[in-house]
Amino acid sequence: MIFEMTYQVRVSDFDEGLKWYKSLLKKEPDFTPHDGFAEWELIPGCWLQVAEGTPAVGSGPLRLGIKSIEDERSRLINELNIESFEIFSREEVPVKWATFSDPWGNSIGFFEYIEEKEMNERKNVILGKNG
Repeated sequence: MIFEMTYQVRVSDFDEGLKWYKSLLKKEPDFTPHDGFAEWELIPGCWLQVAEGTPAVGSGPLRLGIKSIEDERSRLINELNIESFEIFSREEVPVKWATFSDPWGNSIGFFEYIEEKEMNERKNVILGKNG
């Protein structure tokens, strides 16, 4: 039985990577056990690790569920100086999604539920809330 997960990205410049991911996630790391390594618990039991090292080519994307792709895209362009990215959707898919890269080439993405009701239902299931 799987009860927890981690996803690791590597950055060649840890200090810059730490700064970049703190801005992306809008929070300090939850766990920094040693130099060159930081970890954030994104939702209960779901961790993102940033480690100093050579980025893995062709991995990802790590996609994060958010409330508004458009708002986050604007924020990242302004705060992290990333290039604008396209937002995709398909009629049969209940989310919009987009993919971009961090400065080290790690593929990251966002997704947004089209229906707010569905987003709220998913959040309640994930966070263990009833109604």
